[in-house]
Amino acid sequence: MVVNNSNGACSKPKLYIVIPCYNEEQVLPITSDLFLKKLNELISQGKISDESRILFVNDGSSDGTWKLIKEYSEANVHFIGISLSRNRGHQNALLAGLLEAMEFCDITISIDCDGQDDINAMDEMIEKYSQGYEVVYGVRSKRADDSFLKKFSAESYYKMLDTVGGVEVIYNHADYRLISKKVLREFANFHEVNLFLRGLIPLVGFPSTVVYYERHGRMAGKSHYPLSKMLALAFDGITSLTIKPIRIIIGFGSLVTFISFLGIVWAVIGFFNGSTVAGWASLICLICFFGGANMLALGIIGEYVGKSYIEVKARPRYIISERTYTEAVSEPDRPSVRR
Repeated sequence: MVVNNSNGACSKPKLYIVIPCYNEEQVLPITSDLFLKKLNELISQGKISDESRILFVNDGSSDGTWKLIKEYSEANVHFIGISLSRNRGHQNALLAGLLEAMEFCDITISIDCDGQDDINAMDEMIEKYSQGYEVVYGVRSKRADDSFLKKFSAESYYKMLDTVGGVEVIYNHADYRLISKKVLREFANFHEVNLFLRGLIPLVGFPSTVVYYERHGRMAGKSHYPLSKMLALAFDGITSLTIKPIRIIIGFGSLVTFISFLGIVWAVIGFFNGSTVAGWASLICLICFFGGANMLALGIIGEYVGKSYIEVKARPRYIISERTYTEAVSEPDRPSVRR
């Protein structure tokens, strides 16, 4: 498996494994060894270059996560890290890592720090890349370790994105994926502040495929993605990538208007026939129904207005406050790393 470098020669691809970290002090000592073992294994098998790296992205952690990352970077050349100036959320932290790695590598593989995603799927991802695929999605084959609530919420999440939002997503895919440098360069032209990478990456295009793997339980620590955050992410995915909810409101409003017109006709006919009866209950029901529908419609429209307001400000999506390496000016192909 080879790639062409700037001189036209062939070489093994440089891989950057991008790992967002937020308060992962408990699990990082466990999974960091696993990531390093896998990287060394891929290097020894000749699948990737020895200049490949594991890039940790500290997302404004309040525990000792960044301290650990710096220790790992000093102890081993294959570990590097960046720290964001404040917590920006998983999607922005992942974006920071991908764009940071873009100029230094040929391919990236993004994966969570908790050890739930099977790192052995990386072998097949790299193999798919060698076959000409620019994006390889890691897809969970089953959810045996998930609770009923987790399974139900996840399945509802993907169905809602597909049916209600019309968002193009890969079913049962989170953020475990391989992306080539070519795709990342084009993806860098997407300037959305409201990020939903699972929906944005497919929009870039290029040949893509999937790799199936089994998802395991978290190795240590606790999840930073409870049901409330999952639902918020799903809603962000819909409102950030499609205006279908507004069109649904238009359709619903048209239907209600038509029904209301029929009701007016019925009321007028009844008035002239002398068959009208004062109905307090029916009046209250109508007021409550239309009042609730109006508030819901205004809320959805307000969500879009709010997102547009944030996008227009064009604030930085993240700020990198510290690196474990010095940005290489004379050698743009890779960063200098503290040994």
